[in-house]
Amino acid sequence: MPISIQQQSVIYRTDIYAIERSLESIARAAELAVPFGVSEFCLVYGDSSPDPCLTDDQISVLRNRFSNITIKYDFFNGNLGSAGGHNRLAAAATADFILIQNPDVVPAPRLLENLIAPFSDKGIGMVEAKQIPIEHPKEYDTQTGDTSWASTACAIVRRDTYERIGGFDAKTFFLYCDDVDFSWRVRELGLRVVFQPSAVAFHDKRLSTQGGWQPSSSERFYSAEAALLLTYKWSREDLTEKILEDFLQHGDEFQKKAVVEFNERKERGLLPKQRDQSRAVAQFVDGNYAKHRYAI
Repeated sequence: MPISIQQQSVIYRTDIYAIERSLESIARAAELAVPFGVSEFCLVYGDSSPDPCLTDDQISVLRNRFSNITIKYDFFNGNLGSAGGHNRLAAAATADFILIQNPDVVPAPRLLENLIAPFSDKGIGMVEAKQIPIEHPKEYDTQTGDTSWASTACAIVRRDTYERIGGFDAKTFFLYCDDVDFSWRVRELGLRVVFQPSAVAFHDKRLSTQGGWQPSSSERFYSAEAALLLTYKWSREDLTEKILEDFLQHGDEFQKKAVVEFNERKERGLLPKQRDQSRAVAQFVDGNYAKHRYAI
């Protein structure tokens, strides 16, 4: 049976070079996936930048250059964040599958065929690609691929599954942990979230000379805020209180700002509805959202 895929990427002041570099590999992966049933491949860019990243002429050049795939562009005229941007793009989707991918990800040639292969099992709800050169440290079952959650730097889900869970929780998460929450809601349906090591994607992450992450100020704030909101939403108020206390006593300016924002949401009755009271789905292990195979 023919398979259709909509890949969607939310861009923000993304350089045209990064888009072209990624597109070269995406188009090749789509070409190689045709014998495996992928008959339609559409790539949609959602632009949250203050001004458009792509001009009409640039879009026309890209469409002519990569003619084996359909390229669409949606300028949001506002910063919708990751969750809000993907929900807007998915709302117009008609494809069988929705592939969420960061715009700085460069897929290996066999990415698509290996991502869709696990869906022959009807119990699979979401499949995550392996990121290189820095693989995510969260644990997965080496026999089945089962994992706590899937990073949407590069992950695929059936469109009907996306619609059943209502997409990303954009009211709660702006930039971080939206994929963790999304994955857990997929698992709440009784579907499995799996890691597929044979589906490989290069994720352009840069480290400091000491080998550590170099987060931006916005990344530092939104990751701190997301940690508070995720623990609260998934019925771990004990952890929420611990994080609040730690941020207040030892946190940096961004973590303390996250405390202020969280408390304001609480006062205004804007915290998310809690779920998973039995703690059967969500995993909180040593400050992470899954058991990790190695330290970072």
